[in-house]
Amino acid sequence: MKLAIVGCGRWGMNHVRTAHRIFGEKLKYVCDVDKKNLEKIREISQKIKGITSLEEILNDPEVQGVVVATPAETHYALAKQCLEADKNVLVEKPLALFSYQARELDHLARQRKKILMVGHLLLYHPAIRKIKQLIQDGTLGKLQYIYSNRLNLGTVRKEENILWSFAPHDISVLQYLIEEDPVEIDAKGGIFLQPGIHDVTLTILRYPRNIHAHIHVSWLHPFKEHRLVVIGDKNMIVFEDSKKQDRLILYPKGIDWIKGEPQKRDADYQVIEYSDEEPLQLELEHFMQCVTTGTQPFTDGKNGIKVLEILEQAQARLENKETRTENIRVNLQTPPNQKFFVHETAVIDEGCQIGEGTKIWHFSHIQKGAVIGKNCTLGQNVNIGNNVRIGNFVKIQNNVSVYEGVELEDYVFCGPSMVFTNVLNPRCEFPQRGREYYQPTLVKYGASIGANATILCGITIGRFAFIGAGAIVTKDVPDYALVVGNPGRIVGWMCRCGAKLKFFNDNAQCSRCKRVYKKINDSVSCIREVEIK
Repeated sequence: MKLAIVGCGRWGMNHVRTAHRIFGEKLKYVCDVDKKNLEKIREISQKIKGITSLEEILNDPEVQGVVVATPAETHYALAKQCLEADKNVLVEKPLALFSYQARELDHLARQRKKILMVGHLLLYHPAIRKIKQLIQDGTLGKLQYIYSNRLNLGTVRKEENILWSFAPHDISVLQYLIEEDPVEIDAKGGIFLQPGIHDVTLTILRYPRNIHAHIHVSWLHPFKEHRLVVIGDKNMIVFEDSKKQDRLILYPKGIDWIKGEPQKRDADYQVIEYSDEEPLQLELEHFMQCVTTGTQPFTDGKNGIKVLEILEQAQARLENKETRTENIRVNLQTPPNQKFFVHETAVIDEGCQIGEGTKIWHFSHIQKGAVIGKNCTLGQNVNIGNNVRIGNFVKIQNNVSVYEGVELEDYVFCGPSMVFTNVLNPRCEFPQRGREYYQPTLVKYGASIGANATILCGITIGRFAFIGAGAIVTKDVPDYALVVGNPGRIVGWMCRCGAKLKFFNDNAQCSRCKRVYKKINDSVSCIREVEIK
């Protein structure tokens, strides 16, 4: 079994050196579009084949594992190509630029029965593993607070902000140590060097069991600082990866309540020893072991998806896109941490789940078993049927009914008075009731449906598709398609941002956001994403 590495820039070269040291001649290829980078490969080994095209790797049956260590905006496309060629893939963080892309990669890997692993390197660091052990054995006591500082001067990126560049490491560590998902996320930041790209951010997370955390990241700091502080009610521990020695220290400190008064407990610190194994070596060895045995990796696709979902929520808060609602009402049928706004004329049946920050306006009705995500807006006279599933950040305008069998993914827009159906051949005299008669309809991430459009049941509307006002949609709609008329027909293609695309020789670049697209036969795919501004 052979290994290939795609990308040998600053971090990719570390992969090359480490893989060659531990695997030797099993490292067959290194691929990079920059020939100057490939020249450095010869200094490591003359036996490694340096190439500029991925095709040779994809067509080589000896290559079973591929490491993708390229810029983040290329991760999704390259990983997808490798999985479709039946290669096992280790992708550097983040797994993709968007969680929907990561979910697609995870689904593809499971479908192909291939390994998909994400490079959350700190989870392979012996010091982080040691902290996890101290939490599990009760040394720290009940977790209370975790903070992480990842600060440096330099490594400024043009294609991603500091949150996406540095914070994935820290989010993955929080998820590993706490073993639960955050119930509240907020983020603030500053832009100084490049328009629209944050250079400093502070992300605050609240977890179940009253555990709080914050992540401070910056590439505008006078010195390098990688510090993780974990506070328990018995002891505290500090990991400073930027120090040369005594990196992991246990502090027997805390506050005890004695006769109703807080008393400080302050004893001498203790240096904690841990193995000096290199995290990148452990990560690569784990990947190759998973490829050999067919076992799921510790940092699998699900792990990568969760980190991206948290990043996306933090980014939304950073851009102040989340709905800020006054007069919040707590529904007694939902968990106490879920807060949302309901107008006094709306009706919410028992057994519904409604996410935090969602607004439900005049005369709307949410029926039993419906699940509505976070930060959605439901306009006047909206009806959500039994057991309907609606994602996060969905906007449903006035006079829309979403019947049972219809599912809306995140960021779907439904225009005023548009119509969903759920039975193919309805008859009043011979009613077809019950779920066995319902034809499922799926509207995927980011799709928009114009006013008065009608969507016949049993179809799927692809990601970022755009259904024009008054259109009658009778068959599946591919990603990015612009559909108008009766019956609906494809008359063009739309960018993720909502601008119409103009193709030349099957290639297009959005005039508004500069995303790049490619058309192959009757489908369009985005081949270069950009940061959401």
